[in-house]
Amino acid sequence: MAERLTGKPVADAIKEELKGRVADLKAKGIVPKLGIVRVGARSDDLYYEGGAKKTCESIGMEYEVFEYPQDIDQESFEKAITEIGARKDIHGILMFSPLPKHLNERKIRSLIPVEKDVDSLTLGSAGKVFADDPTGFPPCTPTAVMEILKYYNIPLEGKRAVVLGRSLVVGKPAAILLLRENATVTICHSRTKNLPEVCREADILVAAVGRAKMVKEDYVKPGMVVIDVGINEDPDNPGKYCGDVDFEKVEPIVDKITPVPGGVGSVTTAVLCKHTVKACEILNGLA
Repeated sequence: MAERLTGKPVADAIKEELKGRVADLKAKGIVPKLGIVRVGARSDDLYYEGGAKKTCESIGMEYEVFEYPQDIDQESFEKAITEIGARKDIHGILMFSPLPKHLNERKIRSLIPVEKDVDSLTLGSAGKVFADDPTGFPPCTPTAVMEILKYYNIPLEGKRAVVLGRSLVVGKPAAILLLRENATVTICHSRTKNLPEVCREADILVAAVGRAKMVKEDYVKPGMVVIDVGINEDPDNPGKYCGDVDFEKVEPIVDKITPVPGGVGSVTTAVLCKHTVKACEILNGLA
């Protein structure tokens, strides 16, 4: 039976460290603050927002929610984002996406200051991450993957890592972050030939393809570490959620595995706050 790499102790460790950093900032008269931008009230956005608020409160950080109607026009929303970005008391900005289709999301994202872009929504942030610039913030989810690997002391240098998925939100940045730790990285996708065979060669498999229970027993091998980033409705259990990995079939084979729920997702809001605290330190010349 595989060791379960649960996210809660990882998130708790991050929050404990952040409490000290927030206290140090407050002693200097600085209070780190996250701006949360939401258009409409999608249930998944509200769920994540609730977790972000709770994490902010637990470490002594402030937040402010900017909620806009679903039918807000482009000009009004651009003006709002520009004003939020210019506020000196806001150090990090999280904007939920996708935005309604009538809005030009690419244009709106570009208005977020790179130095406050704590979830890598802008091309400037993506460029910094790609160039290994430490002032650039990778997306929170792949960063959470790395935090889990670090917390559980899983060696990466020289290891074969396979990332299943090539999205800008998870797959590509996860590959870059693994490269930083000197892993040898392969990115797979829907058109990869002999996909199970390629995945089976990995020491560390990061599943981030967005398909429920896609990774079966023929994708894995004994000794492997499996990080499941997916969060999907469980086709076999209505009303429940599952990952991209068929946990029941894979868990008896591999060495370590993250559960869904309770794995990567539970670390992301802690990472969001960590990025915001770091942004606050940089903006105030303290990092």
